[in-house]
Amino acid sequence: MKPDNLWMPLDTSNESREKIWAQSRSFSQDVWYRFRRKPTAILGLVMLVLVSLFSIVGPFFTPFTYSEQNLQFANVPPRLPITTLEGFDNLFHITHGLRVIEITPQGQLVRQLLLEQDDHNQRRMIFAYDDYREIILDYTERPLMLLDQNGERVTPEGHVWNRTYRFGTDHLGRDILTRLMFGGRISFIIALIAVLANMVIGTVYGSISGYFGGVVDDIMMRIVDIINTIPVMLYVILIKVAMGGAGGLAPMIIALSSVYWVSMARVVRGQVLSLRAQEFVLASRTIGTGTKDIVFRHLVPNTMGPILVTATMLIPTAIFLEAFMSFIGIGIAPPMASLGTMSNDATAAMRSAPYQLFMPAALICILMFAFSFAGDGLRDALDPKLKK
Repeated sequence: MKPDNLWMPLDTSNESREKIWAQSRSFSQDVWYRFRRKPTAILGLVMLVLVSLFSIVGPFFTPFTYSEQNLQFANVPPRLPITTLEGFDNLFHITHGLRVIEITPQGQLVRQLLLEQDDHNQRRMIFAYDDYREIILDYTERPLMLLDQNGERVTPEGHVWNRTYRFGTDHLGRDILTRLMFGGRISFIIALIAVLANMVIGTVYGSISGYFGGVVDDIMMRIVDIINTIPVMLYVILIKVAMGGAGGLAPMIIALSSVYWVSMARVVRGQVLSLRAQEFVLASRTIGTGTKDIVFRHLVPNTMGPILVTATMLIPTAIFLEAFMSFIGIGIAPPMASLGTMSNDATAAMRSAPYQLFMPAALICILMFAFSFAGDGLRDALDPKLKK
């Protein structure tokens, strides 16, 4: 038999009916609550934190600088095929450039052996190891192999990780890991400049244009259209010529600060146009509030959601733009490390050393995906229509 009290009515009162049972949250808490409920947004935020630590804190823990060269260890990969020879304590790695590098069993690079003789007839190279021992490299056929004491070709026996240069070296023997750190710094500087230029210039320009409307709006928007029709690349070239061909960050900073705010201005103008006819703006005018206070104390704070979202979504475009212009040679000038210049340097050795191109390209992809994921999550979190 079923118990008689399986279903029991709850005691209700007028106070309990009017009580709001949902947890009370402020606007920032509500934004964070919706942001963290999206896994891709959290993933993007975590990626940004890790890359920022890698780029900002990492250079303090590396023994190399972004411009330090060591030509004897040029084009050394992060994972080294090694050969063991009888009678030698250390291991040996043969590079694509017909060089022999001595390596400890732990993976530390010791030195590049000096070439004593190149026998073109037998296609052999003799390297000096010490005063009485020599190492012979046979390049009659591929793969390249060393010869033992009996003159037999010795097959490489596995791999070891490069403990001196964790991500390998480029064609000038520069540490790729250190250069990636400084390249990430450049990308974050560009991202910061893009955000500041967007939020300051674009917000002020767009809010003034949207609030006044009419002839003022038409003139200001035509200026935006003119600026937007000229490619940013042309601005960078003209600025470099005006500065006497100077390289570095200065032309990029000036170009981004000059023209990169036009998209933000259009977004802010559209938001202000829709808000200026609201009751709170009419009430402010009625009580005699000045134009400056109406625009910057009432209208702009009510457009902060679209402003933040637009600024975040434009950051990947700025990072990719800097990398592309550095790649084609009109951005960051060598020897300063940039993800674009690193990719450009790696194209010459793309077949023999593909890791040199993979590393900066992977970091560019990570940065763009991270900012895109975080911006997408921020857009959904700031959307008031999603609030329940």
